[in-house]
Amino acid sequence: MAFKIYTRTGDKGDTGLFGGGRVGKDHPRVEAYGDVDELNAALGLARAIELMPRIDDVLLPVQRDLFAIGALLATPDREKMAEQLTKARIDEERIAELERAIDAGDGELPPLTSFILPGGTPKASALHVARTVCRRAERRVVTLRHQEDIPELVVIYLNRLSDLLFTLARVANKRAGADEVAW
Repeated sequence: MAFKIYTRTGDKGDTGLFGGGRVGKDHPRVEAYGDVDELNAALGLARAIELMPRIDDVLLPVQRDLFAIGALLATPDREKMAEQLTKARIDEERIAELERAIDAGDGELPPLTSFILPGGTPKASALHVARTVCRRAERRVVTLRHQEDIPELVVIYLNRLSDLLFTLARVANKRAGADEVAW
């Protein structure tokens, strides 16, 4: 038997959390995992625009990480939260992998001498949009951490990811021969 996509359980403005319980759709927890979900969709769009294997190969595991981070943020249950963190493999080594990807991208680029305006190719522009969504998700998770026990590694991951997305946007422009526009 197939399940229907609509349940009508959220029609009054609340939503169910992973592991039980209900909160308003404007609850900081919902805001945080909603922004992570939006970030994941923005990365899907960036991957769909002009295939760039070395960039897209970095983004696909990030999307999997974000799905697990969203599940982590959607649950107040500490045991289930720990399970999602493990599933996402959000640990010091994963952060180091993001840093190595940033360093590899930086190795292809001229040094920054000024701020640059977001834009360029459609791929780079989509990565810049994803970067700004990532920054918002990071802010929402920080807000949630003031109220709930959210692992610090989630904030570190999102912070490093926004740096990676900035670097990948620059790499996408360089590979396509698009100039960066200084501010």
